[in-house]
Amino acid sequence: MSAKARFMKKLQEQQPCHNGFANKGEADIAEFCQRMDQLQAQMTEWLDQTNIRIESSPALLSECLIGGKTFNVPAISLFYEERKIKFTPVFLYAQGVTGGVDVTFCPEGRAIPLRRLFMRSAEDSKNWTCNPADRPAASRSPFNEDTFFETIDCLLPDE
Repeated sequence: MSAKARFMKKLQEQQPCHNGFANKGEADIAEFCQRMDQLQAQMTEWLDQTNIRIESSPALLSECLIGGKTFNVPAISLFYEERKIKFTPVFLYAQGVTGGVDVTFCPEGRAIPLRRLFMRSAEDSKNWTCNPADRPAASRSPFNEDTFFETIDCLLPDE
């Protein structure tokens, strides 16, 4: 463990815990689960009066930065006819971001990456942000209604 990591760990242990959680990791896990539920509710609202079906399922994550702790976070799948897009939680912590979700189009057993969402980032600590999957170093943009519909456009077959 680096000197910085030891210092940060010691500093975190000195700070009082909030919201009844034993540590920041537990609070972030709870927030990640809550934000995924909220994201699904938002998608349900956006897709009201469509034939697109939404399902939730557990995704098991293991986070090395909190002692290898394993936990479930809701994953979201959108279905239209035989097509599916998955919103799969993939990590809790990464450099400068918290709560990473891969968005993948799954036609005929294949997996085509579309975007990566971030629950919190340096650019926005309160709203979801995203990057295109093919440009992970691109600056993050808001994940809003327009971005959502651009992302799921591939659910509809080309005529």
